[in-house]
Amino acid sequence: MKRREFITLLGGAVAAWPLAARAQQAAKVPRIGYLGGATPSAQGQWVAAFVQRLRELGWIEGRTIAIEYRWADGRFERFAEIAAEFVRLKVDVILTAGPPVFAAKQATSVIPIVFATVADPLSTGLVASLARPGGNVTGLSLTSPELASKRLELLREVVPGLRRLAIMANADYPPAVRELDEVDTAAHPLGIETIALKIRQAADIAPAFEVLKGRAQALYVVGETLTSANQVQIHSFALAARLPAMHGVREYALEALVADVGV
Repeated sequence: MKRREFITLLGGAVAAWPLAARAQQAAKVPRIGYLGGATPSAQGQWVAAFVQRLRELGWIEGRTIAIEYRWADGRFERFAEIAAEFVRLKVDVILTAGPPVFAAKQATSVIPIVFATVADPLSTGLVASLARPGGNVTGLSLTSPELASKRLELLREVVPGLRRLAIMANADYPPAVRELDEVDTAAHPLGIETIALKIRQAADIAPAFEVLKGRAQALYVVGETLTSANQVQIHSFALAARLPAMHGVREYALEALVADVGV
């Protein structure tokens, strides 16, 4: 090959390199790591709403964006495992809610983390402030503990003469414990005795109801990942014990009822 032809060929190849690199970058599909703390059935409708909104914004799953779904089934030990997997996969953003957010934050300070809801992210140290979260974590703050007294009022309307109330909460999740304390504080001036049912895993639910037998007139369930993943089991035990149950999220009660009665 003549020298001039070689130089022309080489120059053309060099000029094409940036184009090839841009083409590879353009072909790269952004990936979302979806860390579901509960089960697919418990969070299915929220996932559907999320995917639908992405579509409305021009992000089509499987075409312009990829979503890596992982489910912890309410098991806290799985949160860190899944978060670490997302770091290894180098996803572009991690989406989660509730307790798994803390595991995600521990796993990475680089990958953006968006939480759908977290009870009191400020006092738990997830964000520096609500106005300026700082770091790589942001999302929506859920005022669930502050609503505890209002939920108690509604429960009293459903159960006139309520005097003994069981409160089920995840003892390993500080916001859940705080809500339990809020309900307890609101109950005492009303002359309502509270019975704390602190659970840490699904296996604790059945024994908790055994301890509860005949001691309560109603059940207040503090909503978070563990109770969400086991809402059908909790609801079944409550029905068997003839206990009206108060959930923080309407969908939890409806889904549990549908699964239980098959409607």
